[in-house]
Amino acid sequence: MSPQEKLLALQNQLASLESIAVAFSGGVDSTLLLRVARDLLGAKRVLAVTAVSPFFPIREQKESKALAAQLGVHQELISIDPLQTPEVTRNDAKRCYYCKKVLMRSCLDRAQELGFPRLVDGSNLDDLSDYRPGSEAIKELGISSPLVTAGLTKQDIRFLSHQLGLPTADKPAFACLASRIPYGTAITTAALSQVETCEAFLNRAGLNNYRVRHHGNTARIEVPPAQLYELIQEPLRSELVAHCKQAGFHFVTLDLEGYRTGSLNEELS
Repeated sequence: MSPQEKLLALQNQLASLESIAVAFSGGVDSTLLLRVARDLLGAKRVLAVTAVSPFFPIREQKESKALAAQLGVHQELISIDPLQTPEVTRNDAKRCYYCKKVLMRSCLDRAQELGFPRLVDGSNLDDLSDYRPGSEAIKELGISSPLVTAGLTKQDIRFLSHQLGLPTADKPAFACLASRIPYGTAITTAALSQVETCEAFLNRAGLNNYRVRHHGNTARIEVPPAQLYELIQEPLRSELVAHCKQAGFHFVTLDLEGYRTGSLNEELS
C-alpha cells in the first residue's frame, strides 16, 4: 500500500468516532495522528494528553505545547513521577512496561474525566520490530494504536508529515531519558538530570541524533558515525568535556559504533 492509501485507512478508522484523546508527545508520530484526528473530527472533539515527567526533557514539553497550539487543539498536561513506582526505579528489563502502565493509566483516567472515553497512542508499525515491553501495557489498558492498524511505518509518517507541512516531518526520534541508563542500575532524578543537561548541550551545538548513555561516573556519547570527527574538533570537544564534567560525570567517552536506537537493549541479546 502507498502512504496515501494507508492515510485513507487511518482516516477511515477515526472518522466514525464521536471524539478522541491522543497521547501526545510532540514527536513525528503523535503529531501526525493529532493532525489527522483534528482534520476529521474538528478541534473541539480532539484532546491532546501529555505526560509531564522527569523522564522527558523540558525542551520536548515546550515543543509539544507549541505544536498543540499551532494545531488549535486543547492540550491537557498531567504531572506524573514514575520514580514513585518501585518497579520503575529498580530498572529491570520490564521497566518500560511498568512506566508506560503508570503514564498511560493516568492519561486515560484524565481523558475520561474530561469526557473523552477513547485514548489512542502514536505507536507505528516499525515499533513492533524493537523490544518494547511498554506496548504490552498499552494493550492491557485497551488503548489502540491507529497508526499500527493502518500499517504506517516511520518512513510513511515522515512522508505524509512533509505533505501536510508539519514541522515535525524531519524531527529525530526520541526515547525517554530513562532509556539512557543501563538495565539493573537504579534510576534517580540526579542521573536523569545529568543526561538531560548533556543532551541539551549537544542540541545547542547543532547535533540532531545523539544519546548520552549514563554509566555511573562515565558518559558514553553516541552520535552518527559521520559526526564523530566533528565532535573531537576544538573548541567543541573541550566544551563538551567541560559541560559533562560540570554535570557530574568524571569521564566523557565517545562511542565509536555511533548512534543507534536502543543500544542498551543489546545487553538483553
